[in-house]
Amino acid sequence: MEARRFSFLEICSGSGAQALGLERAGFDPVMLIDNRSDACKTISQNRRRWEVRCEDVIDFDPAEHPETYDVDLLSGGLPRVKSAAAVRRAEDESERKLLRAAIWLLTAVRPKALLLENVPELVEKDEFAEDRSWIEDELAHAGYHPFWKVLNAADFEVPQNRRSGFLIALTDPYHTAFAWPEPSKHPAPTVGGTLGASMAIHGWPGAQQWAEHADRPAPALIGGSDRRGGADLGPTGSKRAWAALGIDGNSLSDDFPTADFPMDAHPKLNIRQAAMIQSIPEDWIIYGRKTAAYRQIGHAMPPPLATAVGRAIATALAS
Repeated sequence: MEARRFSFLEICSGSGAQALGLERAGFDPVMLIDNRSDACKTISQNRRRWEVRCEDVIDFDPAEHPETYDVDLLSGGLPRVKSAAAVRRAEDESERKLLRAAIWLLTAVRPKALLLENVPELVEKDEFAEDRSWIEDELAHAGYHPFWKVLNAADFEVPQNRRSGFLIALTDPYHTAFAWPEPSKHPAPTVGGTLGASMAIHGWPGAQQWAEHADRPAPALIGGSDRRGGADLGPTGSKRAWAALGIDGNSLSDDFPTADFPMDAHPKLNIRQAAMIQSIPEDWIIYGRKTAAYRQIGHAMPPPLATAVGRAIATALAS
């Protein structure tokens, strides 16, 4: 007997990596929404049958799209919200507005379940207590039961120590059957094991030695702000962590190391390798120039993590 499949509406879809993970978990999208044209084109060229709307979630009116009502799941990987104390400009408040818009959309479309991913601090830190309280009050009023947790992608066979904060909420009676996914029994792949073969594609003689040194998972890829900055591996601390793995994080490369690349030099990642660190499959094409493509990759939820969380939700919905 074929397993039941579920429907979902996704907001802030980005490169579609989270949606890909949910597809593997048994969910099919009725619509995906993102306001960045590069991201919308990425999804459309990889899954032509998926309906993608390129618009701001705040402007989305579900009444104009009745197919979005009563889906099984509303999901989203929201832009990284800052604590109220850290907000310095009006533009910094836009992420919090999106968080609230997601909760309001939930009350409009009335899915059975909600999945939102954001910074771990939203789950763990006191400076976000007011946000959590507001969210829980809204969810309770709408008949949803919330579950908060921080998960590390490395626990789900992703070669990256990437901690994400999750909010799952379900209606009666499904919430009683929900349980967070258990970490994999297998260790996380190392950076060397993940990228070693690609480093040798053009004959770099230092590839094997480099791979043996890069013997642990990567630090979290940081996509950077859409409003500023270029394609690099993040602030000084992140670049230092990458350097310890033998990677130059000051920018991204356009290709793999060549045969004349110095044996003991630090190569840079290219777009394909950044996607490999996120466990995005090789056939998933990222649209756009280097900076735009890297931001889509760096902001993504690794598909194996989305699959694990999706399966936990599917199990609850099937109970």
